[in-house]
Amino acid sequence: MAEISPPAIVESLSRPVQGLLSDTDEPPERYLYKGEDGAIDGSFPVMEVPVIDLNLLTSSSPAGEDELGKLRSGLGSCGCFQAINHGMESSFLDQVREVAKQFFSLPMEEKQKYSRTVEDLEGYGNDSVLSEHQTLDWTDRLYLTISPEDQRKFRFWPQNPENFRKTLHEFTANLTRVHEQLLKSMARSLNLEEHCFLNQYGEKATMMARFNLYPPCPRPDLVLGIKPHADGSTITFLLPDKEVEGLQILNDGKWFGVPIVPDALLINVGDQAEITSNGMFKSPVHRVLTNSERERITLAVFCLPESGKEIGPVEELIERMPRRYKNVANFADLYFQNYQQGKKAIDAAKI
Repeated sequence: MAEISPPAIVESLSRPVQGLLSDTDEPPERYLYKGEDGAIDGSFPVMEVPVIDLNLLTSSSPAGEDELGKLRSGLGSCGCFQAINHGMESSFLDQVREVAKQFFSLPMEEKQKYSRTVEDLEGYGNDSVLSEHQTLDWTDRLYLTISPEDQRKFRFWPQNPENFRKTLHEFTANLTRVHEQLLKSMARSLNLEEHCFLNQYGEKATMMARFNLYPPCPRPDLVLGIKPHADGSTITFLLPDKEVEGLQILNDGKWFGVPIVPDALLINVGDQAEITSNGMFKSPVHRVLTNSERERITLAVFCLPESGKEIGPVEELIERMPRRYKNVANFADLYFQNYQQGKKAIDAAKI
């Protein structure tokens, strides 16, 4: 794959969205969505996202085989599912939500101790602005490397609230366990050797956490929390807001709302799973709506292979069907370069 040159334009942080609310009743022009799919319609159908019991995925019983079938069907159609029986108590998930809420509720000068710089994706603030024509997202975020652990940049990890670091470490340790189990189940759902997806991860797989705050927006008909995109990960875990919905998935050219299932994690595959599965699993395009009355807080955790690792369709799959994707290295770099320009990185991997 050709070497990726750095973006030509990188601006410093745009002002946190929380700081805009006291100044204006109308969103600035740069936040107004101008996508090809037209105005943001608040009325939309709700998607029937499969609910999958993770305990059953490891069972050799008939019920376990049925659950594997649901997994394959869900990831091959809408690209996501609601995961229950993931091993974390409701009270612990509430604790994760609470530390996120406490951080975003801190005074601005306290949060800005953890601000990202133009040289770094990590930290508190906004995503990179690569073009003066780029539409900005109505969100503030805190972006952190979880693993490899020796690459954690603790200067960006909040010390307030006091239990933030301990809680995040425990949450992501649980996800590491679920993630490995899920990759094996995904392989078995396609009648593949169960380690075939794990084998493409390398010795130092990457996990990134992104805490998202979507403040109330005066014009939810004109502004998106996050613009339409697919994830550049292999697997994405989402701990949703407990009460406020907002996530939508594009399916057959129409937007569908994703409901909140109590105590469930929403799990979707990303572009790298679509590539390694040779298109058997679909990386869903999704977006986030804004809300005029209530803030929404979520935590997304992205799992992907070791940086620089080459990935490609599993060999056994391209023996069964035509090869749809090339082998690619440094896909995460390709993804970030394309995302802010509104382009789909996976298109560069298609044959």
